Amino acid sequence: MILAIDVGNTNIEIGCIQGDDIVFVERLHTDGTKSELEYAISIKTVLELYKIDRKTLDGGIISSVVPPLTNVIRRAAAKVTGREILVVGPGVKTGLDIRIDNPAQLGTGLVVGAVAGVEEYSCPLVIIDMGTATTFTVVNEKKQVVGGMIMPGVGIALDALISRTSQLPKISLDPPKKFIGSNTVECMKSGALYGNAVCLDGMIARVEEELGQKVTAVATGGMAKYIIPYCRTPIGLDDALLLKGLKIIYRRNA
Repeated sequence: MILAIDVGNTNIEIGCIQGDDIVFVERLHTDGTKSELEYAISIKTVLELYKIDRKTLDGGIISSVVPPLTNVIRRAAAKVTGREILVVGPGVKTGLDIRIDNPAQLGTGLVVGAVAGVEEYSCPLVIIDMGTATTFTVVNEKKQVVGGMIMPGVGIALDALISRTSQLPKISLDPPKKFIGSNTVECMKSGALYGNAVCLDGMIARVEEELGQKVTAVATGGMAKYIIPYCRTPIGLDDALLLKGLKIIYRRNA
């Protein structure tokens, strides 16, 4: 069994993988003020919740888009597991064929998601990661990463809207009663949920137009479960996609 951790700007995704099975997936809030010991306690607590004996862990792997936290969490995971922790980065084998202007610029999270996407789904493929930002990674029929798009995430867009207006309140993302809202909160919910869903539909349609063929679409990330149900384009929801990618990369470097 291995411990897999994906460090994002908003959340840290933690899971254990045994064979081909994801034993569990949990999320912690990303906090740059926490110490190595505090993160070690959090990781240990999650393992205990799922009754995972630390002695059964053979190793671990981390991907991170938050450089100041990468080594803090690597050391915390090593402290909990007593094992060496692999960090996805330069020199780590991924098996990806990256065809963008500067392959080194492809973010770690996008690399991990693409590794899993290519293995799990048919190509051409669009991988949508809905976290702090909403990112699109496009893989062609030859399983080559050819590029993508980046836009503000659902949460960031809502926070910007609320902070720049004096009369709009904070809202939850539970479904509006109808598409055309009849009060401020319902209007905001409709805009956030349906607006982002329509955006995903449109972005995928334009990818298909540029590639000249239909694509498979799969979404992951903390905000995906709120938006994907309102899309008209078939989009798979894979909450464990990044952990699957970490599993594959770990094996390729074992």
